[in-house]
Amino acid sequence: MSRTRTALLAAMALVAGATGTAIAAVPGDAGAAAVPCTVDYKVQNQWDTGFTASVTITNNSAAKSSWSLKWSYAGNQKVTSGWNAKVSQSGANVTAANESYNGTLATGGSASFGFQGTYSGSNAVPATFTLDGVTCNVDSGGPTDPTDPTDPPAGNRVNNPYTGAKVYVNPEWSEKAAAEAGGSRIANQPTGVWLDRTAAINGVNGGMSLRDHLDEALRQKGSGELVIQLVIYNLPGRDCAALASNGELGPTEIDKYKTQYIDPIKTILGDSKYASLRIVTTVEIDSLPNLVTNVTPRATATPNCDVMKANGNYVKGVGYALNKLGDVPNVYNYVDAGHHGWLGWDDNFGASADMFKQAATAEGATVADVHGFIANTANYSALKENNFSISDNVAGKSVRESKWVDWNRYTDELSYAQALRNQLVSIGFDSNIGMLIDTSRNGWGGANRPTGPGATTNVDTYVDGGRYDRRIHLGNWCNQSGAGLGERPQASPAAGIDAYVWMKPPGESDGSSKAIDNDEGKGFDRMCDPTYTGNPRNNNHMSGALPDAPVSGHWFSAQFQELMKNAYPPLS
Repeated sequence: MSRTRTALLAAMALVAGATGTAIAAVPGDAGAAAVPCTVDYKVQNQWDTGFTASVTITNNSAAKSSWSLKWSYAGNQKVTSGWNAKVSQSGANVTAANESYNGTLATGGSASFGFQGTYSGSNAVPATFTLDGVTCNVDSGGPTDPTDPTDPPAGNRVNNPYTGAKVYVNPEWSEKAAAEAGGSRIANQPTGVWLDRTAAINGVNGGMSLRDHLDEALRQKGSGELVIQLVIYNLPGRDCAALASNGELGPTEIDKYKTQYIDPIKTILGDSKYASLRIVTTVEIDSLPNLVTNVTPRATATPNCDVMKANGNYVKGVGYALNKLGDVPNVYNYVDAGHHGWLGWDDNFGASADMFKQAATAEGATVADVHGFIANTANYSALKENNFSISDNVAGKSVRESKWVDWNRYTDELSYAQALRNQLVSIGFDSNIGMLIDTSRNGWGGANRPTGPGATTNVDTYVDGGRYDRRIHLGNWCNQSGAGLGERPQASPAAGIDAYVWMKPPGESDGSSKAIDNDEGKGFDRMCDPTYTGNPRNNNHMSGALPDAPVSGHWFSAQFQELMKNAYPPLS
C-alpha cells in the first residue's frame, strides 16, 4: 500500500504502537517541501508473533542511481524476509538497499518494498529513518488521517479472514435460489457479489448497490464477525480470450477504470461505518493468465490479448486496484490465479506466478497488498481426484501421458492451489498468503460419478474411468453439462487454503448459447454453443455447454437445477 501523505519532521512524529499515527502537515506546507525525503511505513498485517510491513520512500532531493534506507527498532522485532529490496539486520539496526532493477530514484520519485518480521510484546513503528544518511520525514503507518476521510479506523486484521466469521448471504441471489424447486436447501449459502460494471456500484435496474450490500452485511453480522465477498471485475478490454464476458470498457480506457470504477469502490469500502466488516475482494478474474497463455507466439493467441499485453492495462489495472483497495485496513485482496487446467503446465505455471508479481508491484502496489489468491473462480475443475494421482503409472505410461492430463503437473485444484502458493512465496509473496478455491460448480456428483479407478487396460482407460471431472475437455468452461455443486463454503479446509468459497453464484450463466443483444458489452462466444466443435484452447473438442443459456450473469434455471441434481456432497 503506497498512500502518500505529507508529514511533519520525524522529531514531531507520534509513535503509537504497531499502527502509530503521524501528525499530518497542512498540504503545501513550505517546510515539508524542503525535507529531503519522506518515508511511509505501514504494518499491513499482524498476528501473535509476526507481521508484514510495507515501506515507500519518496525522494525530494537530487536524483539517485542507488539508495539505502536505515532504521532501528526499539523492541525485539526481527526481519525474516523481504521483497523489492535487500533487507538485512544487525541487532536492532535494519538496512534496506535497492535491488538492481529499482535503484533509480528521481527527484520526487518513490520506491516501495516490503518485508516480514517477528516480534513479541509491542511492535512500535520506528521513530527515525535515514535515506543515504539523511533523516527523512516519517509517515508512520497510521490508517487514520484527518486529511483523508475515506480512511477507516484500523480494525483487527487476522491471518485468515474466514476464521471465526460468518460469510455474507447475498439476498438477491438467495431469493432466486429459494424460488427454484428444491432451491431452499442452498439458498442460505454465501456467494460473491459481482461488481462487473460501473453501474453495479449504485445498483443495476433497481437492484442492490454496493452500500446496500454492505449495510445488509452489517445487519447479518450482528455482534460477531462477518466476511463479505466482492468480485472486482471491470478491467479495460476484459476477458480478451472469451467474448461471452467482455465488459463495458475498451482496451485503452484505463483512466475510466481507475477514476470511475476503482476510486468510487475504494471510497465506499473506506467508510468508517463498514470498518468492522472483513471485506474480501477477488481481483479481476480471467485477466493476468491470458497475458501468459493467449498471446503471440502461442497457438492459442488472440489479437485482443496481444493488445492487452502490449498496452499493459491489465497489469496497471490490477496493480491500481490492489494499491487503492489495499489502503483500506479491513480489505483482504485475493488475486485470481486461474485453475490447474489452464496454468498447471510447466510453461504456464512459473510464468503466471511471475506475471502475478509484476501486477502486484505495479501502480504503487506492493506484494503486501495481496492477502492471497483464488483458484477455479467460475470454473469446473474438480477439487480432488481420488482415483488417480500424477505419480501413477499404468501399462508402462505415466498418468501425465494420458489424453485427459496431457502432461499437466496437477490433476485437481487442491494440489494446484497448494503448489502455486509455494511458488508465489518463493518469488517474494508473504509466507502467510492463503488460497481460496471456488467450489460452487465442481462437485461432479450424480449417477456418473466414478466409485473407483478406471480399468488398467491403458493409461487413458485408467484416467477416464476414474476421473470425477466429466467434462469433454479441461478447456471447456461455459455452462458445463453434468456439473454439480461442490463442497459447501468452509474456512481452513486444508493446509494453505483459507477457505472453500462459492464466489460464482450457482445458477448465473457463463454466457449465452447464441447471440443475444444486450447493453452490458457482453458478446457471443461459440464455447457457449452446444453445437460448437471447438478450437485450439480445448483441442478442438465439443464445447459441452448446456443449450438455451442467457447472457452471462443472468439467471439460468436449467443450470441451477442441474447443479443441484449433480451436487457432491449430495444435497439432503
